[in-house]
Amino acid sequence: MSDRPRLEATSRAESGKSAAARLRREGRLPAVLFGHGIDSQSLSVDAHELARLRRHAGATTLVDLTVDGSASRAVLVHGVQIHKVTHEPVHVDLFAVQMTEELTAEVPLVPQGVAPAAENGGTLVHPVSSVKVRALPEALPESIHYDLSSLTDFDKVITVGDLVVPPGVTIHAEPTELIARVLAPRVEEAPAGAEAPAEAPAEAEEPPAGDA
Repeated sequence: MSDRPRLEATSRAESGKSAAARLRREGRLPAVLFGHGIDSQSLSVDAHELARLRRHAGATTLVDLTVDGSASRAVLVHGVQIHKVTHEPVHVDLFAVQMTEELTAEVPLVPQGVAPAAENGGTLVHPVSSVKVRALPEALPESIHYDLSSLTDFDKVITVGDLVVPPGVTIHAEPTELIARVLAPRVEEAPAGAEAPAEAPAEAEEPPAGDA
């Protein structure tokens, strides 16, 4: 048996806003299963089960989906539509993967450790928080970690080429793309055109007493 997280779904025949609203009142969410070589299916999933799953599974985590008690199949939670006002999930897209076909996915970057240059008054910056990778479904990483300890001064940088990924994973980005660096502290400069204060004129010496 697979040790992947599991999600149970039920087929649904009704569609439309009223049917979706009724499902949500019953604690379920409308969902759609789609993928290459299969017909799309309208489903519903338990809202609490989905919330639990999302707390422990990322966008690249394979999930074993069971529909109406049938044999499970591997899927990705491809997207979750969120209500603009309540910020609650209202719809779920499930993508059925083919285990022998590579996928492209966005994977979050996770910094680790401390940047020594940042402790010297610099500012640590992360221009990007994720990268696009391509791999077979089972090889997709949930995240890519990188070490900040190499940022020992303000000239050091971490780029895509420095990232270490598992075998079978290809990063789709330029190797020179910046991932992290530490900016030197800003030095306050005098406003342009400002003049240094003039020195006070020396006081005239008083003539010696008795001089005419």
